[in-house]
Amino acid sequence: MKNLFIDKEIKYTGKELSPHWIYKNFNICGDCIVSFLGEVDVKLNEMVDIEDVINIEPISSKKMLNFIIECFDCTLSEMVWRQRLFISIIKECLEKMGKTIVRDGDDLFFEGKKLSVSIATKSITSTLIHTALNVVSDGAPIEVSSLSDMGIDNIKKLAQDIMKSFCNEVESIYLAKCKVRGLVE
Repeated sequence: MKNLFIDKEIKYTGKELSPHWIYKNFNICGDCIVSFLGEVDVKLNEMVDIEDVINIEPISSKKMLNFIIECFDCTLSEMVWRQRLFISIIKECLEKMGKTIVRDGDDLFFEGKKLSVSIATKSITSTLIHTALNVVSDGAPIEVSSLSDMGIDNIKKLAQDIMKSFCNEVESIYLAKCKVRGLVE
């Protein structure tokens, strides 16, 4: 799995969670993960999470660390499993930095306040995940926690560590699948 931290800020509107967005914009073809910083402003008509649409809960923040993952060989169920694995890896990376993080499904919390947003979905050609962590607490429609609240300022290194851990885990799962002998009745 390929990975890239994008050094320019990108405003995430929800349109970026689409098939081949990474390939078309960054020339990375195949299973991959990218991360970037930027404002987040997802209007209800771009929301993938129907529950959030029903509850009229758009997503916004002045600055988030965004991750987009695209895979071409996963069912939606498998991608939700990968989403939960990815969230657990983020939690582990933050805990290695001495932070106490609580995970509830695909949500992360710091000091009782929501730190993340995440969704997995399926397109006609691939499955996709968008996960984002608040870098600052400003601009969100609810009270949230942020990486700056935790005193984390090297966001690029954090993103690269998270992506490397995720890619290593995906590769390890692939190798575990390939090394076993099949059983015959």
